[in-house]
Amino acid sequence: MELRKQKEAEFHNEIRDEALKEDEFKYGRLTSNMKFYSIVRQSRDFIDRWLQQRCKNKRALDYCCGEGEITIFLAKNGAEAVGIDISDISIGNAKKNAIRKGVDKNTSFLTMDAEKLEFERNFFDIIICKGVLHHLDIKKAYPQLARVLKPEGEIICIEPLAYNPLFQLYRKMTPHLRTQWEAKHILTMREIELAKKYFGKVETKFFHLATLVAVPFRNLPVFHFILGVLEKVDSLLLKLPILKLQAWQIVFTLSQPNK
Repeated sequence: MELRKQKEAEFHNEIRDEALKEDEFKYGRLTSNMKFYSIVRQSRDFIDRWLQQRCKNKRALDYCCGEGEITIFLAKNGAEAVGIDISDISIGNAKKNAIRKGVDKNTSFLTMDAEKLEFERNFFDIIICKGVLHHLDIKKAYPQLARVLKPEGEIICIEPLAYNPLFQLYRKMTPHLRTQWEAKHILTMREIELAKKYFGKVETKFFHLATLVAVPFRNLPVFHFILGVLEKVDSLLLKLPILKLQAWQIVFTLSQPNK
């Protein structure tokens, strides 16, 4: 295994190891960025609706599944769901979570290199890539995704963007939260445009700019009101070409794979 992949597996094995929670300081330090995900309601709901409309009675891949949250969601909504990840501890936890949620019969989890997928051509109807492409060599990931996607299949991806200087400053100030490869490969539109080499149709939608202001209020009773107001602000701001690239996240869909 390449060194960068070894480091990726080791990093995620560490943060997904249940023993880490016994060290309160270290656990808090390595998961301190989780507070930002308190404001992702709009992107989460968009992705959930997209998946629910498509996954029933379909074969779905959760690409780099972590502990299987989305795999389980897919299974609960009628999919034959497969999760793969380079972290064997993550896969072990995902299997336990699927049993706990009662969907172990229609889920399967495999430790696998996402750049060397061990599936046949045209295998999946639906693929979700949630926050994973910047962990990978995207020039290797795209052709693998196109190969295993059925001709009529669809992929949905959500990724952080590299343009906002405040977000980039935060990433530089918190190197312990990610591997060096990940930090250097946050996506730009150049990587999104590259997808057009492998897919005939690429569509984008931008999320989370003003809503980041709500993060400090996440534990207060007024949080949902503030978040709702800021979501309305984002719905206006992120229509403007000059501002949308400053968003935290981009959701893009890929279809019509070029074989």
